[in-house]
Amino acid sequence: MTARLIMKLRVADAVATTPEVLHLGLVHPARPELPAWTAGAHVDLRLPDGRVRQYSLCGDPADRSRYEIAIRREEAGRGGSAWAHDTLAPGAFAHVSAPRNNFPLDAGARCHLLVAGGIGVTPLLAMARALCASGAEFAFHLCARSPEEAPLLAAVRSVCGPRLSCWFGSEGRRFDPASLGPAEPGTHVYACGPQRLMDAVRAGLVARGWPVERVHSEHFEPLRDEGFAPEPFEARIASTGQVLHVPADRSLLEVLRRAGFDLPSSCELGVCGSCECGYRDGTIIHRDAVLPLAKRGNRMMPCVSRARDAVTLEL
Repeated sequence: MTARLIMKLRVADAVATTPEVLHLGLVHPARPELPAWTAGAHVDLRLPDGRVRQYSLCGDPADRSRYEIAIRREEAGRGGSAWAHDTLAPGAFAHVSAPRNNFPLDAGARCHLLVAGGIGVTPLLAMARALCASGAEFAFHLCARSPEEAPLLAAVRSVCGPRLSCWFGSEGRRFDPASLGPAEPGTHVYACGPQRLMDAVRAGLVARGWPVERVHSEHFEPLRDEGFAPEPFEARIASTGQVLHVPADRSLLEVLRRAGFDLPSSCELGVCGSCECGYRDGTIIHRDAVLPLAKRGNRMMPCVSRARDAVTLEL
């Protein structure tokens, strides 16, 4: 994998879509087109102090003249959203990566069911735009406390029309995964929002017979596993035979870097997918929130995932 392109983009517009959510349009100051992307993709926003935050693109994938993201201000967060709200006014510049997609639409699906909670609407709005453009069958379920607190509600209504179902707590409507119906052949579900919503969607659908590989979700927060106790292990490099010791208090990514392997990375929390690498054998403790089940048999995220005893890496 190669490092992602970082661009200095200008804020073309900044609109408060709710009192807490800032909707940004970003353009290149000199080039008419930005790198292409597909629905479900995200970009890295690089803060002045070197921190990195990931935000899903919510605009039209067919429009390469601009990127659109929406950022919810989190006063108790890690500082990135507050900086964006306080700094990214029209005319300001931001360092933004080329897009990466860890949450794509399934190309073989016949029907797509989109479930958004709060700011989780962003990647799903881009999906709805792409599905409309292709004439695909889909339905959109939007969950929020109230219409006033639903980010990008006007855009979602405009794009989805009668395919939109709104679940607002202020109106006494609470989303139930059963409303998605039975697991019809070729139907896939995509959920993004608070962890409790995604957990409820996955658990509710699996309990009703949905195959887990047809229930997709997007995470931008690390998985919570407070009881996990890391143990040391050995990492063998398949191409050279070199064996590296990974202590309990260091990540595999850190050990690989110290040994001279320059793997790309961004979040180092297991949510962005930048450091993905291959492995040949070993029992992996997957602790990321991004790698799909279908890839876990030979791919891993060395920033957070570990091995039991030993692993052979394909770098």
